[in-house]
Amino acid sequence: MNPASTGVPSAEVSLVLAQAGVTCLERGWLSANNVLIRGNGPTALVDSGYSSHAGQTVALVDAALNGRCLDLLLNTHLHSDHCGGNAALQASHPTLKTLIPPGQAPSVANWDPVALSFEPTGQCCPRFVHDGLLHPGTSVRLGSLDWEIHAAKGHDPHSVVLFQRTHRLLLSADALWENGFGVVFPELEGISAFDEVADTLDLIETLEPAVVIPGHGAVFQDASAALSRARSRLDQFVRNPEKHARHALKVLLKFKLLEWQSVSIEVMHEWVLRTDYFAQVMPVDALASAAQSLAWLEELLSELERSQALSRDGHTITNR
Repeated sequence: MNPASTGVPSAEVSLVLAQAGVTCLERGWLSANNVLIRGNGPTALVDSGYSSHAGQTVALVDAALNGRCLDLLLNTHLHSDHCGGNAALQASHPTLKTLIPPGQAPSVANWDPVALSFEPTGQCCPRFVHDGLLHPGTSVRLGSLDWEIHAAKGHDPHSVVLFQRTHRLLLSADALWENGFGVVFPELEGISAFDEVADTLDLIETLEPAVVIPGHGAVFQDASAALSRARSRLDQFVRNPEKHARHALKVLLKFKLLEWQSVSIEVMHEWVLRTDYFAQVMPVDALASAAQSLAWLEELLSELERSQALSRDGHTITNR
């Protein structure tokens, strides 16, 4: 499991976080960062990590709370690495109220793991309930301060980001990382969404954040440089959508390997064949037979091995 980061932010960043009552539990890539917000109003947690880390999430949050009650749980979007700990936190904190973006509220209420993307990505998320919605264009009180809710389409059509204007502090989820942004999942379904990524990057630029807490990775300050890198990456994907699709599949493979840590090629191949996003993007010739789909998977794994994202020992694949 990936523990929360012990990295020390700069004095300037630490001051902004302290003034806003914010603690960022940096979790790695299987679990999204957890952001705890405290003050003289509701104590809140933004995003809850992946299901296999749920026990660790509860322990980390409880340690940071130091006996304080957790009032609110917010999800920036409902990908499994951001909401997989919801059920465990709800069980651990019975009075907890959970707020989600409105777009998938019916799918949560009726629990549709296909519409919620858990089955198409081959990922897991225990069932949870929600108590309210995060409507873009409104604000929500977290700790001592009001946080603006902004729509952030692209990576996920229902995602939001949260912005604290007084301290110019942005919780950017997967809309902006220090070096890129999350996979544009609608594109894998044949739905044009690169323009929405661009619109979200433009929105973030207009907010002029001084400090950004991304969904994954360390807190950072230079939003302008991050936006430039993100736009450059987006331009590559717009010019070559196949590059984005191949990147997305390697991300899904790496994510699952983070969960498994070690797995046989046979088990991974079976998982790929029953995971919808692979079937949607896999070339027609790779769908023709098990041997051809395995050869296609081997190509992706070789690319990940060359980038040192995994290692191979015979039929065993191991995370690096």
